[in-house]
Amino acid sequence: MFSGIVEAIGTIQAIETVAAGRRFWIQAPFVEALSLGSSIAHNGICLSVIAIKHRFYCVEAVPETLARTTLGSLDLGDAVNLERALAVGARWEGHIVQGHIDTTLEVLEIHRTGGDSYYFTFSLPEEWAPYVVEKGSIAIDGVSLTVAGLEKGAFRVAIIPWTYHHTTFSRLKRGSRVNVEFDIMAKYLWHWAQRYGLHHVGFSS
Repeated sequence: MFSGIVEAIGTIQAIETVAAGRRFWIQAPFVEALSLGSSIAHNGICLSVIAIKHRFYCVEAVPETLARTTLGSLDLGDAVNLERALAVGARWEGHIVQGHIDTTLEVLEIHRTGGDSYYFTFSLPEEWAPYVVEKGSIAIDGVSLTVAGLEKGAFRVAIIPWTYHHTTFSRLKRGSRVNVEFDIMAKYLWHWAQRYGLHHVGFSS
């Protein structure tokens, strides 16, 4: 379980293709605190540590993960947002993030609002639209964000200077694809409404 608060930016140091998928060796500032089996979100993707060596650790992604996320397009030297799993009793920031990516979406527009504050606009295909509401939570490349605006086929989020400089948002461009995890409560409510009808979840038709 994660909160969507990125604690460090890691760097891809090596990539190995194996029968089960692909292994990534990553340099991160907290390697000394890791142990085998530790769960870490990489651009929002939960992966387990399978090896540790010097200043690097290794994770493995299966074909399903590579196909469903942007992980398969990462190259040597690329930066990734990192967040270790939440500790019991720790202060809860952000929102509930599982590290299970739903889909990838495209950056449609980046608008600078002043200083290093920005609006990022992303595509929103109709199949995913029910999970996005204005002022609701969404995780983009592992970053917990609030939906600032919503329209047909797109939504936008506001990025403050701290987030811009301490995550990979500063590296995104128009046309970039990002990993997206929709709010778990929105997914459950929509599934329940579709299966049992709106009156069972407190809505009137």
